[in-house]
Amino acid sequence: MADILTPALGESVTEATIGKWTKKAGDAVRRDEVLVELETDKVSLEVVSPADGVLAEIKFPDGGTVTPGAVLGVVTEGAAAAPAAETPKAEAPRIEARAGPAPKAEAAPAAEPAPAAAAPGGSVAIMTPAMGESVAEGTMGTWLKKSGDAVAKDELLVEIETDKVAVEVSAPAAGVLTIDADAGATVTPGQQIGRIAASGAGAAPATSAAPAPSKAEPHLSPAVQRVVSENNLDPKAIEATGPKGNITKGDALAAIEAAPKAAPAAAPAAAAPRADQPREERVRMTRLRQTIARRLKESQNTAAQLTTFNEVDMTSVMALRAQYKEAFEKRHGVKLGFMSFFTRAVVQALHEIPAVNAEIDGTDIIYKNHYDIGIAVGTEKGLVVPVLRDADQLSLAGIEKGIAALGKAARDGELTLDQLQGGTFTITNGGTYGSLMSTPILNAPQSGILGMHNIVQRPMAVNGEVKIRPMMYLALSYDHRIVDGKEAVTFLVRIKELLEDPARALLDL
Repeated sequence: MADILTPALGESVTEATIGKWTKKAGDAVRRDEVLVELETDKVSLEVVSPADGVLAEIKFPDGGTVTPGAVLGVVTEGAAAAPAAETPKAEAPRIEARAGPAPKAEAAPAAEPAPAAAAPGGSVAIMTPAMGESVAEGTMGTWLKKSGDAVAKDELLVEIETDKVAVEVSAPAAGVLTIDADAGATVTPGQQIGRIAASGAGAAPATSAAPAPSKAEPHLSPAVQRVVSENNLDPKAIEATGPKGNITKGDALAAIEAAPKAAPAAAPAAAAPRADQPREERVRMTRLRQTIARRLKESQNTAAQLTTFNEVDMTSVMALRAQYKEAFEKRHGVKLGFMSFFTRAVVQALHEIPAVNAEIDGTDIIYKNHYDIGIAVGTEKGLVVPVLRDADQLSLAGIEKGIAALGKAARDGELTLDQLQGGTFTITNGGTYGSLMSTPILNAPQSGILGMHNIVQRPMAVNGEVKIRPMMYLALSYDHRIVDGKEAVTFLVRIKELLEDPARALLDL
């Protein structure tokens, strides 16, 4: 028996999407025969058979998301393994769940659709995926199709919202959809939320209508399908730059940017009379919004929160950025922003005031000797705080690249649970929205959060003269149970010093 393993995907590439298996379970295979293609944002990789024998098991269906080293399937020698592998394979293609752990073929809930699959022209169940450690339930979003509609294999059908991330569910087979769990319903991992009649007549119109366009319908990975569906894009109109003519997610996002903006059309809509709208509208909070509300209130109720303020003269940082931003971007391929300076200053201040990087656990204090900085990001669905790992080990360029990647993943809904957990300190930048001053709420169980704000030109006394300087208010909210006022003030003053004289960080002063 030989495992088919996901190969290394290249530097900075942490996951790939199953393209299409060239064989099905029970088929004979030859050593080095191509079995499946993996798609990443950068390249496509072919995975070959590790031995001669029979493809006994496929652990990830077409469209599934895998990580390097994951077992894609199993090859056994001889034909004896073929019959045993064929029966469960009708149930194996479940769903694609990018945000949570990929569903395992051996999971107990997979046994539920067996009776339907055994019927002539039976149906394939659509199951709720595993939604991550400690996540016990989710809320059904809006179905992109309705019962009776024909669907294509791997077509995105619905999104399930959890406390932390949204999980996409794609069609496990082509056929006619029947919905068992409506939008807004609460579901648990392994629960059947719908089914697809693979032999239904509804599948025929979808295929018969396909030859009408002159260009064939391109194959879309689930991640690309989501962008296309949400933005009403025509896949055939998107310029494909991926290997073998595949459309990458970057291609889809580029098509959105290139689309003509319809800003002028918004004016008449704004002038519509209020009588056309209801006086009130009741909308159920998303599960993410419910979680945000609950945790912020819990944070207020648990910690002894206090906020201290200071202001920083951004003249030196802005001058340094203006002088080197072009060379920096040319050298590192990323823009030089303010967040890298603030993150570097925060890390150095945390080194000196370790209580701000600690947390309380019962009657114990846990001091962290690692610096995983949460970066608050506002998205259409609410505030999320992805974590920049080991920020003390990163250069300014590494920090900028890491923050840019996390911000993009947050806005695209592609953050993983691991990226949202384990931060030791948080930075939030209300200045991007024009905030002059705020009192940020702690991201429990952390003991500190730094609030950045808008940079405003203000008259300041400099060496006995009034000068116009770019000033920013800084706010540090902290847990007074563990951080004393002296430590909090010292921490904020340290950040002010490092930003007003960036050479101090270089000289470790």
